Amino acid sequence: VQLQASGGGLVQAGGSLRLSCAASGGAFSSRSMAWFRQAPGKEREFVGAISWSSGSPYYADSVKGRFTISRDNAKNTVYLQMNSLKPEDTAVYSCAATNSGVELALGTTRPYMYWGQGTLVTVSS
Repeated sequence: VQLQASGGGLVQAGGSLRLSCAASGGAFSSRSMAWFRQAPGKEREFVGAISWSSGSPYYADSVKGRFTISRDNAKNTVYLQMNSLKPEDTAVYSCAATNSGVELALGTTRPYMYWGQGTLVTVSS
């Protein structure tokens, strides 16, 4: 499975960006997908995930109400819509996928076996 994240860039505080993560390698619709981020000098942080079975998204408290995760199984793509961006959202954002049939987990990398290369989001104040 290969994951390709895109859509990062420079945005002013209060602005919006939409990240995309295109997957190849099969069975996308049966994989749970997640977004993580890592700011300079900080540990990787869970952002949110979306279930393969229910399609329900879940979020870290730090982004709840501002970020939205969605998936398009026909396009093998998961999205992260980021609104009301803050300077503290600046990070490299990576997408991750589970094996087929594995449900998501929150706040941990454990079930996510496949990772994209990351895309940089910079939020200026």
